[in-house]
Amino acid sequence: MRIAEIAPPWVRVPPERYGGIEWIVSLLTDGLVERGHQVTLYAPGNSTTSGELRAPFDEAVELGGMDFYSAVHPMAAQSVAPFLEAERYDIIHDHTGPIAACLGALSDTPVLHTLHGPFNPDVKQLFSMIKDKIYFNSISDAQRSGFPELNYVGTIYNAVEVDTYPFRSEKDDYALFLGRITPDKGAHNAIYIAQEAGVPLRMAGKVDPGADSRYFQEQIEPHLDGEHIVYEGEADNDYKRELLSGARFLLFPIQWEEPFGLVMTEALACGTPVVASAMGSAPEMVKDGEVGVLAGYGQWDEMVAAIRDGRLEGIDPHWCRELVRERFSVEAMLDGYEKAFEKILALQSGSRVGQKKLATRAAS
Repeated sequence: MRIAEIAPPWVRVPPERYGGIEWIVSLLTDGLVERGHQVTLYAPGNSTTSGELRAPFDEAVELGGMDFYSAVHPMAAQSVAPFLEAERYDIIHDHTGPIAACLGALSDTPVLHTLHGPFNPDVKQLFSMIKDKIYFNSISDAQRSGFPELNYVGTIYNAVEVDTYPFRSEKDDYALFLGRITPDKGAHNAIYIAQEAGVPLRMAGKVDPGADSRYFQEQIEPHLDGEHIVYEGEADNDYKRELLSGARFLLFPIQWEEPFGLVMTEALACGTPVVASAMGSAPEMVKDGEVGVLAGYGQWDEMVAAIRDGRLEGIDPHWCRELVRERFSVEAMLDGYEKAFEKILALQSGSRVGQKKLATRAAS
């Protein structure tokens, strides 16, 4: 198949530090090339890929501090580029957002839009207008439940390249919070839980300018003491793996319906159990009592009690890693997307546009 993959313009592919979507796009693009497909990646020019790279921007666009209207322009440029040459492809696969989805509704080339974010009222209104014009993929069943009316081809989980994550069965004495430092991610909740449970906490993650910086200064920084509560900065890939593999457990006390939560599977790949809010996709990622502990939203004291009572002590680190290998491998993700693309092309072949596309494809 001739496939276009569209990444957001904010982070190079693959990312050097923060960038969950960009990791998935990188694994998917390179994996599809290895399986014999012709893949073109639309991403910042400092990206690296085994496919063909087409770059509207020489480098990643710095999002920090941009207002909404300023941010629309680079996202539009990144999204428009593949549709200007849509005839080159059998399918266009978008990982960006509503702009590309709307362009896809006008395209003769079929479009699969993978949903990486939450549904808010504005997004739902927009998608309602084009829900039968393109195809959608959810990255968890929980995400799909937020807007079941869309034209879904399936749920395909994000992947972890398991063998690149170091495994440790003997852990150090600290809890880990890893992720963007934002209220939704619950960094302040992690501090409370660790303090009440009497466990040292190491924190690593990106702090964006604006509201997140104020949040860090007001609710995180006053607790940092360099010993019991330590902020490690925005860890690069090697240091992130070191932190994940050494932690007694990962704290994931989110305050929103996270559609996937890649860091949970990354921790499990290292043999590190997860203590998480039972929100969004977490119940699909973490089997309570087997690879971690789940508690209801806001039940931070329940998490504290589980840690104090030793509920994590009987968890087998080897099973944590094996679960990821079974359910969230790169191979499973590639299989899922290949089947989705084939399904879409089969559906298109029955339409007039699809017959035209297939004739063009056969002639080339």
